[in-house]
Amino acid sequence: MTTLTETGQLQATRRLRPLTSEDWLAVGIGFLSLAGVIMGVRPELPAFAWSAAADLSGKVLGSRNIINTVTLGVLLAVLSSTRVLLMSGSVPRFLAGFPVIYLLGSAAQIAAGNAAVVSWGFEYVIFAFAFGLLVSNTIGVPGWLKEAAQTEFYIKTGLVILGASILFSDLMQAGLLGLAQAVLVVTAVWFVCFRLAKALRVDDEFATMMASAVSICGVSAAIATCGAIQGDRRKLSYVTSLVLVVAAPMMVLMPLAIKAFGIPEIVGGAWLGGTLDTSASVVAAGEMISAPARNAGVIVKLSQNVLIGVAAFILTIWWTMRNRGPAAERPGARVIWERFPKFVLGFIAASLLFSFLINPAAVQETKGLLTGLRTAWFALAFASIGLETQFTELMKPESGRAALAFIGGQAFNVIWTLLLAFLLFGGLLVPVPQFN
Repeated sequence: MTTLTETGQLQATRRLRPLTSEDWLAVGIGFLSLAGVIMGVRPELPAFAWSAAADLSGKVLGSRNIINTVTLGVLLAVLSSTRVLLMSGSVPRFLAGFPVIYLLGSAAQIAAGNAAVVSWGFEYVIFAFAFGLLVSNTIGVPGWLKEAAQTEFYIKTGLVILGASILFSDLMQAGLLGLAQAVLVVTAVWFVCFRLAKALRVDDEFATMMASAVSICGVSAAIATCGAIQGDRRKLSYVTSLVLVVAAPMMVLMPLAIKAFGIPEIVGGAWLGGTLDTSASVVAAGEMISAPARNAGVIVKLSQNVLIGVAAFILTIWWTMRNRGPAAERPGARVIWERFPKFVLGFIAASLLFSFLINPAAVQETKGLLTGLRTAWFALAFASIGLETQFTELMKPESGRAALAFIGGQAFNVIWTLLLAFLLFGGLLVPVPQFN
């Protein structure tokens, strides 16, 4: 028989449980980080850019930079320990394994910071995943290290901080043409890629993440989609690898095609911005043509980037309705709310806060720091994904079908986006915009 005291404790536990869920903790810690930065807590982040061995030994591995790296690691460990403590995990085991994952993430940023690597458009996420994968498939992952692989928490916290960089003012700067191309590209390419994946018997999670990666903005869109649909992190790592591997040759071949076929610079830039899946590759490819082409590409890519939050919100509702169970009954508002990933609300709230309530000067001052913090969280996440993944899982038949669907979707993206670029930026419908 349950006593009144026990009943009261049970009700209190139920009231607190939503507040101590991983999603809400990610939102809370993400906003704690944002609030600290806005209020003046601005630690010097480590620098990872280098071009020669002297830069690597004198700057990246210099004493000051190592101190900054350790300081950031301690900060992330303390924040993450809060999650472990409130969700009844083992804090000592977490603290024992966290330095290893943080070291893998930092090594990934050092590898991606090389000037030659940057020029090819390879990002730190692929190195973080590869380093974790190397450990898991050679020496293995001991039990004490698994506690620190809090992949979903790292991703969700990073995404909340990412929201602070998605500003409505940037959307206005991108203009109606950039927004129009972004909407038309995202909707058409997403649908085609998803249907192609399903035709190749790729499961819904894989198909949804791939369609978002191809149509919106590559890695960031895939991460947001995985969180929105609560997808398999190993599939996310595979999609991320596809994005980065396919982007490299496209970054070189597309500028060559623009020059060879005499495509106008502005049209070519808009084509690059709507097709290449990483912002770095858009900038690098645009530089191969001209400054106006680069600027047009960046603006179009920016227009697609700002659709991440909208897409995550829509995908959450769609995913809930699509997977409503054998009863085939439409879920009510309460069910949708329970399934809705709360970090998406944190992402949107951060975007609104930094778009309309924070002083624009403060937004610009903190942009670099927040980008560094977001990168650190994502590096932890992808190192953790690598530690949780086996090579055999990447070689399954479904992975091959997924790759084929991804390439097919990207091929449609190339053709469709080029057509839209000519219509919107080629002077056929409106005067050619200036991007000098």
